[in-house]
Amino acid sequence: MNVTQGIMRSRPGLLALSLLLVGCAVGPDYQPPRPQMPVSWRDLSSTAASKPQSSAIDPSWWRSFNDPQLNSLIDRAIAGNLSLQQAILRIAGAREQLAQARGGLLPAVNGNVSARRQQLGAKGVLEANGAYDQIDEYAPELRSSLDSLTQPINLYQGSFDASWELDLWGKVRRQTEAATAQQQESIESRNDALVSLQAEVARAYLQLRGAQAITRTLQTQIDVAQQTLELTQSQQRNGLAPQLDVENARAQLSSLRAQLPQYQAQARQAMNGLAVLMGKPPGALDSELSAEKALPALPAAVPVGIPSTLARRRPDIRQAEANLHAATANIGVSVAQLFPSLSLTGQLGVRNTDASYLDNWSSHFYSYGPALSIPVFQGGRLVSSVKLTRARQASSALNYRQTVLTALQDVENALVSYRTDQERATQMDETVSALQSSFDLASDSYKKGLSTFLEVLDAQRQLAQAKQQAEQARVQSSLDLVALYKALGGGWENYQNVALPQFNVFGPATPAG
Repeated sequence: MNVTQGIMRSRPGLLALSLLLVGCAVGPDYQPPRPQMPVSWRDLSSTAASKPQSSAIDPSWWRSFNDPQLNSLIDRAIAGNLSLQQAILRIAGAREQLAQARGGLLPAVNGNVSARRQQLGAKGVLEANGAYDQIDEYAPELRSSLDSLTQPINLYQGSFDASWELDLWGKVRRQTEAATAQQQESIESRNDALVSLQAEVARAYLQLRGAQAITRTLQTQIDVAQQTLELTQSQQRNGLAPQLDVENARAQLSSLRAQLPQYQAQARQAMNGLAVLMGKPPGALDSELSAEKALPALPAAVPVGIPSTLARRRPDIRQAEANLHAATANIGVSVAQLFPSLSLTGQLGVRNTDASYLDNWSSHFYSYGPALSIPVFQGGRLVSSVKLTRARQASSALNYRQTVLTALQDVENALVSYRTDQERATQMDETVSALQSSFDLASDSYKKGLSTFLEVLDAQRQLAQAKQQAEQARVQSSLDLVALYKALGGGWENYQNVALPQFNVFGPATPAG
């Protein structure tokens, strides 16, 4: 006995064959990548006050600055940022695409109702075949009956049509797999946007406080220069100093004052940027942020984790992995198109020339059966489609590897910058201390007539520059810490309970304003 015939003769065998066919899915199965990661970070050793450590990263890393206002700003930005809300909508769109893909596993049913008046052209067919000649010769009394059958008729019909394409080769399942991966890609894109948002808020806030700190430093130097100018003017009036010294002191004061606007502009721009990040118009936070506050201090310890956890923590790497998963599943979709497709179709309805008889069972009709479609010749399009999806999958694999390498580079570069900028800030503080002593000595010597006024102005200028550079180094160290935490990819873990919007089928569109 033929094995196939034996299976087809038994219901259990038919069920087993169906399960076997439905369980088949062509194309490669996705294998999660295992990137080669270093054992530890290369630039962990540091003599700075704030040191990186290989401990677990705090998802709420911005709280290490111990600034309640910064914490509040980040919370409000997460709730109100428009770009983040767009990312959430993309997740909702991916969810609907997944629902569409899953719908391919189910039958499609349509209802049809029609009422038509039609002329079938039967009289011409009868005349062409000599039917009227034969009727006239043998049964003339039937001619009127035959004429009535060739008249236009009203045809009323109602039916249900159903079709179901069996997923023999796993095409729909691969489409569902790809849609699931694309949904995960949208989720990781939102997580990446969240990490970037947190970093942008922290960066703008630190730039604001940094600009205010430099402005305060400048203002102190301006006050000192003003006192120097007043002293020099007094000496000039008493004949103890030439007019040249007065003009040099005035030029020094004007030079310091000319530097103020750029830092005032930086502070204003930072406040405008923070407002927009909250989803508010520029200037909305001016009353809250205009009051000067000190630049937050750096934490003593900075947990950075280990490289092996980076691939599971950075959203852009997770997004690249989801993209690779979708590209792998799409290979199976294209391969399945090379094979025959089997569909089950059926139709059940009623049809009559008299509408009052449509509820009579004798007016019913039906049809059902399988339909097999075999791709015989497509001009090479199906094979090219498979090769195209394989090329895209290979590109996604390389993109994943590049994303991992870039992530490692980002962290290492951020560690280097954080260490060196702290060292620079320490050196600048020592420079400020030395220049302060130099300025005090030069001022004292000038008052005693032991040095020239140019030496005082030169010492004052160097001191002002050094103080600004020291503040800038401290600000940059804070910005480096933000860049480090962003490179490490933390900050999204505590914000995964997102309520996706539900859209109505009917109704107005979402307004833009």
